Amino acid sequence: MSNIVRGRIVLKTGIIMSMSSKPSPLKILGERIRELRKAKNLTQEDLAYESDIDRSYIGGVERGERNLSFDKLCQIAQALGCDVASLTKGLPKEPSR
Repeated sequence: MSNIVRGRIVLKTGIIMSMSSKPSPLKILGERIRELRKAKNLTQEDLAYESDIDRSYIGGVERGERNLSFDKLCQIAQALGCDVASLTKGLPKEPSR
């Protein structure tokens, strides 16, 4: 059994599934951060240490679960050796309505 709450399916188990198949800008940003981190052969723990951010927070960012502040985004970009613009280029994909 499931209920629909504001465009999301909430299953009895408490798992939330989005009804749209498009990834959110936060999910895209997280994927970009993960790809760059892996390309630099860094673990989440390494990135957390270099950016002075908790490892579990980095994991949430990479999964698109954290709406990070500009300061945190700057810390991550600096630790990855890039600028914020390269991580956020083209986001959001569609104009907000």
